Amino acid sequence: PHVHTHPSAAKLKNPVAASAASIEAGRKLYEEHCADCHGNTGKGDGYEGEGLDEKPSDFTDSEWEHGSTDGEMFVVIRDGAGRKSEMKGFGKRLTTRQIWSVVNFVRTLAPKNSH
Repeated sequence: PHVHTHPSAAKLKNPVAASAASIEAGRKLYEEHCADCHGNTGKGDGYEGEGLDEKPSDFTDSEWEHGSTDGEMFVVIRDGAGRKSEMKGFGKRLTTRQIWSVVNFVRTLAPKNSH
């Protein structure tokens, strides 16, 4: 897959500390809104993702095609993964703080040495 970055999004700083409470809140939101496609452990193997044209992102590998900064992850969750993607944004369903907590949780799924 083609990796691209979003410089303006990459400048966004995560205002929510990656505390145990934030990560737990993010985990619950992830299970409710993300796991059906991205899988319970973030491997992109959720049952809803099987029939999609584009395989959902695997958060456990080292290649993140939409950028790997907190800001880039935030923007993809808020706005969706692009016009051609079947992943639509969650900006109308989740608060800004909730999205940052999901970012904090997704960080725990990634290999420790890659991001």
